[in-house]
Amino acid sequence: MTKQDQETQQIISDVDLEKTFLGSVEAGKSLPTNTLPEHPMAPDVAAQLVEHYRLNEAKANQNLATFCTTQMEPQADELMKNALNTNAIDKSEYPKTAAMENYCVSMIAHLWGIPESEKIYDDFIGTSTVGSSEGCMLGGLALLHSWKHRAKDLGFDIDDLHTHKSNLVIMSGYQVVWEKFCTYWNVEMRQVPINGDQVSLDMDSVMGYVDENTIGIIGIEGITYTGSVDDIQTLDQLVTEYNKTAVMPVHIHVDAAFGGLFAPFVDGFKPLDFRLKNVVSINVSGHKYGMVYPGLGWIVWRHNNADTLPEEMRFQVPYLGKTVDSIAINSSHSGAHISAQYYNFIRFGKDGYKAIMQNVRKVSLKLTDALKKFGIFDILVDGSQLPINCWKLADDANVKWTLYDLESELAKYGWQVPAYPLPKNRDDVTISRIVVRPSMTMTIADDFLDDLKLAIDGLNHSFGTEDAANADTDNKTTVHN
Repeated sequence: MTKQDQETQQIISDVDLEKTFLGSVEAGKSLPTNTLPEHPMAPDVAAQLVEHYRLNEAKANQNLATFCTTQMEPQADELMKNALNTNAIDKSEYPKTAAMENYCVSMIAHLWGIPESEKIYDDFIGTSTVGSSEGCMLGGLALLHSWKHRAKDLGFDIDDLHTHKSNLVIMSGYQVVWEKFCTYWNVEMRQVPINGDQVSLDMDSVMGYVDENTIGIIGIEGITYTGSVDDIQTLDQLVTEYNKTAVMPVHIHVDAAFGGLFAPFVDGFKPLDFRLKNVVSINVSGHKYGMVYPGLGWIVWRHNNADTLPEEMRFQVPYLGKTVDSIAINSSHSGAHISAQYYNFIRFGKDGYKAIMQNVRKVSLKLTDALKKFGIFDILVDGSQLPINCWKLADDANVKWTLYDLESELAKYGWQVPAYPLPKNRDDVTISRIVVRPSMTMTIADDFLDDLKLAIDGLNHSFGTEDAANADTDNKTTVHN
């Protein structure tokens, strides 16, 4: 090769290097953070930099803290990508997205005990939301406005807040959206404390918090702290007896963000839905056991009438030459999540969802069995209902470390397992919690249990636990056999 050829080859190599990510000018600089950069960069370079920036975020399959879906099928991913440019709020412009929304509402409503002969808009009504929190907000607003109308009919002076300030009854382990609702709309939140080993709504005391100014009682199907479920069936019976003599009958809204799309497919649950007389509305997360990426939620009202969903919450929008009610609080948002939810429903059907949720429960029960074998944990929630595992250190556990230490140790292996105190009245108890999602296969669970054993052995050695010297140091020994 001549000298000229060598120089030419070097120029070509330099040009090619500049086109690669590692040879780019941007790869040798810190990411812009405070001000917009002056000049553009190649799209592949920008994408790679963003990926590098996210390297220290949790791997989805090792995030055992989140309730949210972290994995969908490739076909669903493609559907969502293709629908990202649609606007779900514009029903006349995207009528097929609006139709899929109605199909999903109907399918969910019938899962929740509404007879198959009943139809959306004729007998019941519902809407998609941006997460279950918006569903909670809408459910609370419907309870509030319904109470106001009924209170006025009875002659209450609802502007006299000393006599008729509205209140909402809920157990103390509520999701924060309910606190936001009460703050935003000036509603008194009456928290029913948890007592003893009970980690759900106390049926012995709940009705003592109810009076003529109670807009509703919230039953929770999957308490965020522990995954416990309120006994909605017993609550319905209590409310039925109360309403027989009540000046102002009270309604129930079920916050089923977690359990609403799990319980219908497995056994072990008492009725919690529209089979119960006093349940007027239910919300659920599509992005939990609906198996759609965040954020998608749903809410359904049992009756399509002004008492259940007051007129002031209904806004008329054009749709296929007529008008339909727009109920959601949000404005513009992509229809991608609705497409994905409809895909999941027609893709898996009842049998598919049942098989998936049964596998989820198997994994949750497997974790409970393994946790018991360590001999140092007390199991608070065993995954036999909703697939959550919660445990605390046993009072007689011969260890010098805490669950916060275990959380940190597991993080070294990439696992996110949160530790935190229980709600008021039991906030002296610290627990750890795992949420088992459909993407957590038994293989992933086995891998976690291997690392859990290594983490516990490491903590015993680090903290000088008395029997640490006798601890099994064979890293290949597993606890999932």
